[in-house]
Amino acid sequence: MATCNELVKFLKAKSKEDLMKRAYDLGFNYTKDYGGCSQCVFAAVSEVLGAGSREIFKTMDGLAGGLVRAGDGTCGALSGGVAAISQRYGREDFQNPGEREKGMVLGKKLHDRFIEEFGSAVCKDVQTRIIGRSFNLWDPKEHEEFNKAKGDKCQNVVGKTAKWTVEILLGEV
Repeated sequence: MATCNELVKFLKAKSKEDLMKRAYDLGFNYTKDYGGCSQCVFAAVSEVLGAGSREIFKTMDGLAGGLVRAGDGTCGALSGGVAAISQRYGREDFQNPGEREKGMVLGKKLHDRFIEEFGSAVCKDVQTRIIGRSFNLWDPKEHEEFNKAKGDKCQNVVGKTAKWTVEILLGEV
């Protein structure tokens, strides 16, 4: 992760709006090219802010599709954004809480913005909101139907969530 001084220097070279747009574009395109909403948000935010972790990226994989594609858990895009916030502000271990409370407050800001836009944090509810119905992603036929029906709608969810995460984190620099 970049130090605070490195991050400030980096941010001075770019406008906040440019960084937010870059996060949106990266998240949108990563989703189109690779899928896995949780990893796509985390990777977009990490790239834009010069942070990231291969271990966290790998860990994010199982959070896609509302938790292992089950659809009944938190949308992976939101999970990826909260993970990016927690990487910066989460506690390091039980004895070193770090800035955990700040991370919780910032994660809640993202959560509330997500709910405001998509009506729910639950993947299948977001699918219904943006596509008109939810899909069983473990059923090959339904997964294929989902891929056809979603168009760029999930990409947009990922892009927006990456953008909002960057906005929230930059507001705290």
